Amino acid sequence: MTQHGQVTGAQSLITSLEAVGVTDIFGIPGGAILPAYDPLMDSQRIRHILVRHEQGAGHAAQGYAAATGKVGVCMATSGPGATNLVTPLADAHMDSVPMVAVTGQVGASMIGTDAFQEADIRGITMPITKHGFLVTDPAEIPRTIAEAFHLASTGRPGPVLVDVAKSALQALTSFEWPTELQLPGYRPVTKPHAKQIKEAARLITESRRPVLYVGGGVIRAGASRELAELAALTGIPVVTTLMARGAFPDSHPQHLGMPGMHGTVAAVAGLQKSDLIISLGARFDDRVTGNLDSFAPHAQVIHADIDPAEIGKNRHVDVPIVGDCKEVIADLLTLLRETGEQGDYEAWVAFLAGVKQRYPLGYDTPPGGALAPQHVLERLGAIAGPEAIYCAGVGQHQMWAAHFVGYERPNTWINSGGLGTMGYAVPAAMGAKVGMPDSTVWAIDGDGCFQMTNQELATCAINDIPIKVAIINNESLGMVRQWQTLFYNERYSNTDLHSKRIPDFVKLAEAYGCVGLACDSPADVDATIEKAMAIDDQPVVVDFRVHRDAMVWPMVAAGTSNDEIKYARDLAPDFDENDL
Repeated sequence: MTQHGQVTGAQSLITSLEAVGVTDIFGIPGGAILPAYDPLMDSQRIRHILVRHEQGAGHAAQGYAAATGKVGVCMATSGPGATNLVTPLADAHMDSVPMVAVTGQVGASMIGTDAFQEADIRGITMPITKHGFLVTDPAEIPRTIAEAFHLASTGRPGPVLVDVAKSALQALTSFEWPTELQLPGYRPVTKPHAKQIKEAARLITESRRPVLYVGGGVIRAGASRELAELAALTGIPVVTTLMARGAFPDSHPQHLGMPGMHGTVAAVAGLQKSDLIISLGARFDDRVTGNLDSFAPHAQVIHADIDPAEIGKNRHVDVPIVGDCKEVIADLLTLLRETGEQGDYEAWVAFLAGVKQRYPLGYDTPPGGALAPQHVLERLGAIAGPEAIYCAGVGQHQMWAAHFVGYERPNTWINSGGLGTMGYAVPAAMGAKVGMPDSTVWAIDGDGCFQMTNQELATCAINDIPIKVAIINNESLGMVRQWQTLFYNERYSNTDLHSKRIPDFVKLAEAYGCVGLACDSPADVDATIEKAMAIDDQPVVVDFRVHRDAMVWPMVAAGTSNDEIKYARDLAPDFDENDL
């Protein structure tokens, strides 16, 4: 599509964003990006949501992308506006979230002079983006936007930065949409190699103790249906990482839960004692493996990933498969059905079912009628149901939310996995709600996380984005406090937030135009959640004042072997190897 006659670079930018299908942008204007905000006001297709902090814009774009599968978009001005996007860009990079950040830059003639509000944002973000563009020629704007969205959404998804000089936004140009993209060297392989699929199928049928190790790549690839078919065909037990919660239904008998540092005993045992790990879109992250030297010592590894750099990065691989998870699983299914060969996993499945039964997720009821955070999340999951979308911050509440809410479908669990960003939940929930307006969206947050980005409640209230927030308020930086309890002789240095006293979260919510509720008794939990669920025309914040000494179990201490998993303080599971 070509527009005849002259337009400004700014008009070209907005027309380009419309051309790639953008409907929502989260951002804040400022000097260098200001020219773009003028034509944005006239756009009939794009809704701009004015956030209160650029970090909020970035996390909202992430939440939008994670909930919808589309590319999330945020916008900021040069210098401090752009540098406030660094954390969301790093977060999106770690968790393979497709997003495009458009930033203003000082005029081309001023670049490199330390001009007012100048920062080399492309240079700063190069290690934490999939790619970064600096545009100084207005004629390059349409092509750059087309390429940025293609890069963000194909192959291994990720964040792309487009930094546009103010002079390019102000200059006159002609709008010309590219008919084809020229990205030399960028050819992501999606179709797996038939030879590797054949080898994988052979190992699967020959193994006796296989496990499907499912990562976030299965969600990004939209491969949950294929995964369900593979699990049904083979009967192999499944573990889903923190990023893959919901990729396989929690209620399924083959599901062992989440592996890793705070994984279920069954999931950790399944990996440790396996003879074959079939890794699908997972990356053998340190939080899953524990000490690598002692991780799954007897297992051969089939590693399927769209990013060849992940294969063999942390763990030796016997069958490397480069490809999109959806296509990899589909090809595996076809071959396994053709050969009709079935592995003998009966003893293995029985052993793991026994472990799962013996060591279910549980928690101690706190003393004196205090509120258990796990109880709050169990009830929240039961009342809001598996159709709701749950966004979590980072820390204890994140782990409890991963364990005690039941996830039955993909794209309903959104969290900051790889980077572990406090303050993620509220803006991510805002973005998810914008992308999925008909879904109930709960932000599950800690009192520490919540106080980092709660100003986005103003954005939600003003723009009619009725998210719901459950603050798991243990008046501390809970996960850090847990480590201090276990590893630092209960020396609680700088983890007490006093947040049952300051601030008053109910008043704070009301000040932000939201409904504020509080709950500190187990007897009131259901009624409080139901009250929050009944309010649909404004955001709701619930201050759940929970017992401060509750801990996340199971746990593998950092740097130790997964064999040293504890399911409660000083209690290690006892596996009977003879069962195998």
